[in-house]
Amino acid sequence: MCLIVIGWRVHANYPLVVAANRDEFYARPTALADFWTDAPEILAGRDLEAGGTWLGTTRSGRFAAVTNVREPGAAQGQHSRGRLPQAFLAGHKNAADSIGEIDRAAYSGFNLLLSDGRALWYCSNRSETPLELPPGVYGLSNHLLDSPWPKLLTARQRFAAALRNLPDRAQLFDILADDEIVADTELPATGIPLDWERRLSAIFVRSETYGTRASTVVMQAADGSITFEEHSFGPHGQPIQSSLMSTGV
Repeated sequence: MCLIVIGWRVHANYPLVVAANRDEFYARPTALADFWTDAPEILAGRDLEAGGTWLGTTRSGRFAAVTNVREPGAAQGQHSRGRLPQAFLAGHKNAADSIGEIDRAAYSGFNLLLSDGRALWYCSNRSETPLELPPGVYGLSNHLLDSPWPKLLTARQRFAAALRNLPDRAQLFDILADDEIVADTELPATGIPLDWERRLSAIFVRSETYGTRASTVVMQAADGSITFEEHSFGPHGQPIQSSLMSTGV
Protein backbone atom coordinates (compact mmCIF):
# COMPACT_ATOMS: atom_id res chain seq x y z
CA MET A 1 0.00 0.00 0.00
CA CYS A 2 1.32 3.43 -0.87
CA LEU A 3 -0.88 5.99 0.83
CA ILE A 4 -2.68 6.11 4.17
CA VAL A 5 -4.29 9.10 5.84
CA ILE A 6 -5.66 8.56 9.31
CA GLY A 7 -7.61 10.61 11.80
CA TRP A 8 -7.08 9.55 15.39
CA ARG A 9 -9.49 10.91 18.00
CA VAL A 10 -10.25 14.10 16.07
CA HIS A 11 -13.93 13.37 15.36
CA ALA A 12 -16.36 13.07 18.28
CA ASN A 13 -18.33 10.19 16.74
CA TYR A 14 -15.54 8.39 14.87
CA PRO A 15 -12.32 8.11 16.89
CA LEU A 16 -10.54 6.21 14.09
CA VAL A 17 -10.98 7.11 10.42
CA VAL A 18 -8.71 5.74 7.69
CA ALA A 19 -8.56 6.36 3.94
CA ALA A 20 -5.97 4.30 2.08
CA ASN A 21 -4.81 3.26 -1.37
CA ARG A 22 -2.97 0.01 -1.91
CA ASP A 23 -0.61 0.13 -4.90
CA GLU A 24 0.73 -3.17 -6.19
CA PHE A 25 1.53 -5.15 -9.32
CA TYR A 26 -1.70 -6.45 -10.87
CA ALA A 27 -0.09 -9.85 -11.40
CA ARG A 28 0.35 -10.41 -7.65
CA PRO A 29 -2.48 -12.71 -6.53
CA THR A 30 -4.80 -11.07 -4.03
CA ALA A 31 -8.04 -11.85 -2.23
CA LEU A 32 -10.44 -8.94 -1.89
CA ALA A 33 -11.33 -7.68 1.57
CA ASP A 34 -13.59 -10.01 3.55
CA PHE A 35 -13.78 -11.84 6.84
CA TRP A 36 -11.16 -14.61 6.77
CA THR A 37 -12.51 -18.14 6.88
CA ASP A 38 -9.51 -19.37 8.87
CA ALA A 39 -9.59 -16.36 11.23
CA PRO A 40 -13.20 -15.07 11.33
CA GLU A 41 -12.28 -12.20 13.65
CA ILE A 42 -10.21 -10.56 10.90
CA LEU A 43 -11.65 -8.32 8.16
CA ALA A 44 -8.97 -7.59 5.57
CA GLY A 45 -7.70 -8.18 2.09
CA ARG A 46 -5.15 -10.92 1.67
CA ASP A 47 -1.92 -11.31 -0.24
CA LEU A 48 -2.17 -14.80 -1.73
CA GLU A 49 1.52 -14.88 -2.61
CA ALA A 50 2.94 -14.45 0.90
CA GLY A 51 -0.23 -14.88 2.98
CA GLY A 52 -0.32 -11.60 4.89
CA THR A 53 -2.28 -8.38 4.53
CA TRP A 54 -1.61 -4.68 4.00
CA LEU A 55 -4.58 -3.32 5.98
CA GLY A 56 -7.27 -4.79 8.15
CA THR A 57 -9.37 -4.62 11.26
CA THR A 58 -11.10 -7.03 13.62
CA ARG A 59 -14.53 -7.43 15.12
CA SER A 60 -13.06 -6.30 18.46
CA GLY A 61 -11.74 -3.03 17.00
CA ARG A 62 -8.07 -3.73 16.35
CA PHE A 63 -6.57 -2.01 13.30
CA ALA A 64 -3.30 -2.50 11.44
CA ALA A 65 -1.76 -1.26 8.20
CA VAL A 66 1.68 -1.41 6.62
CA THR A 67 3.46 0.39 3.78
CA ASN A 68 6.87 -0.35 2.35
CA VAL A 69 9.77 2.10 2.29
CA ARG A 70 10.84 2.95 -1.24
CA GLU A 71 14.53 2.06 -1.35
CA PRO A 72 15.42 0.53 -4.74
CA GLY A 73 18.29 -1.94 -4.64
CA ALA A 74 18.04 -2.62 -0.90
CA ALA A 75 18.43 -6.19 0.34
CA GLN A 76 15.20 -8.11 0.83
CA GLY A 77 14.11 -8.98 4.35
CA GLN A 78 13.68 -12.53 5.57
CA HIS A 79 9.91 -12.21 6.07
CA SER A 80 7.07 -10.60 4.13
CA ARG A 81 5.97 -7.26 5.57
CA GLY A 82 2.38 -8.45 5.32
CA ARG A 83 3.02 -10.67 8.33
CA LEU A 84 3.18 -7.62 10.58
CA PRO A 85 -0.48 -6.52 10.35
CA GLN A 86 -1.63 -10.12 10.22
CA ALA A 87 0.16 -11.02 13.45
CA PHE A 88 -1.31 -8.05 15.29
CA LEU A 89 -4.85 -8.61 14.03
CA ALA A 90 -4.68 -12.28 15.02
CA GLY A 91 -3.20 -11.52 18.45
CA HIS A 92 -4.41 -10.12 21.73
CA LYS A 93 -1.51 -8.03 23.04
CA ASN A 94 -1.78 -4.27 23.05
CA ALA A 95 -0.17 -2.20 20.32
CA ALA A 96 2.85 -1.13 22.38
CA ASP A 97 3.73 -4.67 23.46
CA SER A 98 3.19 -5.99 19.94
CA ILE A 99 5.62 -3.45 18.48
CA GLY A 100 8.18 -4.33 21.15
CA GLU A 101 8.24 -7.94 19.95
CA ILE A 102 8.94 -7.17 16.27
CA ASP A 103 12.31 -8.27 14.91
CA ARG A 104 12.76 -5.19 12.77
CA ALA A 105 15.88 -6.53 11.07
CA ALA A 106 13.91 -9.45 9.60
CA TYR A 107 11.94 -7.25 7.21
CA SER A 108 12.58 -4.96 4.28
CA GLY A 109 11.88 -1.31 5.03
CA PHE A 110 8.40 -0.86 6.50
CA ASN A 111 6.04 1.59 8.15
CA LEU A 112 3.49 0.09 10.52
CA LEU A 113 0.38 1.55 12.14
CA LEU A 114 -1.27 -0.39 14.97
CA SER A 115 -4.31 0.46 17.06
CA ASP A 116 -5.79 -1.65 19.84
CA GLY A 117 -8.69 0.79 20.20
CA ARG A 118 -7.06 2.59 23.12
CA ALA A 119 -3.84 3.81 21.51
CA LEU A 120 -2.42 4.32 18.02
CA TRP A 121 1.24 3.49 17.45
CA TYR A 122 3.63 4.05 14.55
CA CYS A 123 6.75 1.98 13.99
CA SER A 124 9.33 1.82 11.20
CA ASN A 125 12.56 -0.13 10.88
CA ARG A 126 13.97 2.96 9.14
CA SER A 127 13.57 5.19 12.21
CA GLU A 128 14.86 4.70 15.71
CA THR A 129 11.93 4.93 18.10
CA PRO A 130 8.28 3.77 17.82
CA LEU A 131 5.79 6.54 18.55
CA GLU A 132 2.48 6.55 20.39
CA LEU A 133 0.56 9.11 18.34
CA PRO A 134 -1.48 11.82 20.07
CA PRO A 135 -4.86 12.82 18.61
CA GLY A 136 -4.42 14.26 15.13
CA VAL A 137 -4.44 13.67 11.39
CA TYR A 138 -1.46 11.78 9.94
CA GLY A 139 -0.24 10.74 6.53
CA LEU A 140 1.93 7.84 5.44
CA SER A 141 3.29 6.87 2.05
CA ASN A 142 6.52 5.07 1.17
CA HIS A 143 8.79 7.10 3.43
CA LEU A 144 8.52 7.94 7.12
CA LEU A 145 5.37 9.21 8.84
CA ASP A 146 4.26 12.62 7.56
CA SER A 147 7.15 12.92 5.09
CA PRO A 148 6.22 15.99 3.01
CA TRP A 149 5.65 14.29 -0.32
CA PRO A 150 3.19 16.35 -2.40
CA LYS A 151 0.52 13.67 -2.69
CA LEU A 152 0.64 13.04 1.05
CA LEU A 153 0.33 16.73 1.91
CA THR A 154 -2.62 17.12 -0.48
CA ALA A 155 -4.39 14.01 0.77
CA ARG A 156 -3.89 14.89 4.43
CA GLN A 157 -5.22 18.43 4.00
CA ARG A 158 -8.29 17.30 2.07
CA PHE A 159 -8.89 14.42 4.48
CA ALA A 160 -8.92 16.75 7.48
CA ALA A 161 -11.57 18.88 5.79
CA ALA A 162 -13.64 15.84 4.74
CA LEU A 163 -13.94 14.62 8.33
CA ARG A 164 -16.60 17.30 8.89
CA ASN A 165 -18.94 15.44 6.50
CA LEU A 166 -18.88 12.04 8.18
CA PRO A 167 -20.57 9.60 8.11
CA ASP A 168 -20.70 10.43 4.38
CA ARG A 169 -17.66 8.71 2.86
CA ALA A 170 -17.94 10.12 -0.67
CA GLN A 171 -15.39 12.87 -0.14
CA LEU A 172 -12.87 10.39 1.25
CA PHE A 173 -13.16 8.27 -1.88
CA ASP A 174 -12.88 11.40 -4.03
CA ILE A 175 -9.51 12.06 -2.39
CA LEU A 176 -8.35 8.51 -3.03
CA ALA A 177 -9.40 8.76 -6.71
CA ASP A 178 -7.24 11.83 -7.44
CA ASP A 179 -4.89 10.83 -10.29
CA GLU A 180 -3.23 14.22 -10.83
CA ILE A 181 0.51 13.93 -11.59
CA VAL A 182 2.78 16.24 -9.63
CA ALA A 183 4.99 18.73 -11.49
CA ASP A 184 8.57 17.59 -11.96
CA THR A 185 9.84 20.40 -9.74
CA GLU A 186 7.82 18.98 -6.82
CA LEU A 187 8.77 15.32 -7.19
CA PRO A 188 10.66 13.55 -4.41
CA ALA A 189 13.91 11.87 -5.42
CA THR A 190 13.64 8.23 -4.37
CA GLY A 191 16.07 6.57 -6.77
CA ILE A 192 13.58 5.31 -9.36
CA PRO A 193 13.37 6.38 -13.04
CA LEU A 194 11.74 9.75 -13.66
CA ASP A 195 8.77 8.33 -15.58
CA TRP A 196 7.91 6.15 -12.57
CA GLU A 197 8.57 8.97 -10.11
CA ARG A 198 5.95 10.95 -12.03
CA ARG A 199 3.46 8.09 -12.17
CA LEU A 200 3.78 7.29 -8.46
CA SER A 201 3.37 10.95 -7.50
CA ALA A 202 -0.40 10.66 -7.96
CA ILE A 203 -2.65 9.67 -5.08
CA PHE A 204 -4.35 7.17 -7.43
CA VAL A 205 -1.78 5.40 -9.61
CA ARG A 206 -2.61 4.15 -13.12
CA SER A 207 -0.57 1.97 -15.47
CA GLU A 208 -0.76 -1.31 -17.35
CA THR A 209 1.21 -3.43 -14.87
CA TYR A 210 1.18 -1.58 -11.53
CA GLY A 211 -1.19 0.78 -9.83
CA THR A 212 -3.85 1.38 -7.21
CA ARG A 213 -5.59 -1.94 -6.71
CA ALA A 214 -7.77 -1.01 -3.74
CA SER A 215 -9.16 2.17 -2.19
CA THR A 216 -10.37 1.56 1.35
CA VAL A 217 -12.16 3.62 3.97
CA VAL A 218 -12.39 2.36 7.55
CA MET A 219 -14.42 4.16 10.21
CA GLN A 220 -14.60 3.05 13.83
CA ALA A 221 -17.52 4.60 15.66
CA ALA A 222 -17.51 5.66 19.29
CA ASP A 223 -19.47 2.52 20.20
CA GLY A 224 -16.74 0.32 18.70
CA SER A 225 -18.60 -0.70 15.54
CA ILE A 226 -16.65 -0.55 12.29
CA THR A 227 -17.62 0.35 8.73
CA PHE A 228 -15.24 -1.02 6.09
CA GLU A 229 -15.76 0.01 2.46
CA GLU A 230 -13.43 -1.00 -0.35
CA HIS A 231 -13.31 -0.34 -4.10
CA SER A 232 -10.98 -2.56 -6.13
CA PHE A 233 -9.40 -1.85 -9.52
CA GLY A 234 -7.55 -3.47 -12.41
CA PRO A 235 -5.00 -2.17 -14.94
CA HIS A 236 -5.31 1.54 -15.76
CA GLY A 237 -7.70 1.96 -12.83
CA GLN A 238 -10.60 0.01 -14.30
CA PRO A 239 -13.18 -0.69 -11.54
CA ILE A 240 -13.61 -4.34 -10.54
CA GLN A 241 -15.75 -4.50 -7.43
CA SER A 242 -17.02 -2.48 -4.48
CA SER A 243 -17.94 -3.91 -1.11
CA LEU A 244 -19.33 -2.56 2.16
CA MET A 245 -18.94 -4.53 5.38
CA SER A 246 -19.42 -3.75 9.04
CA THR A 247 -18.87 -5.16 12.49
CA GLY A 248 -21.04 -4.74 15.57
CA VAL A 249 -20.02 -4.32 19.15
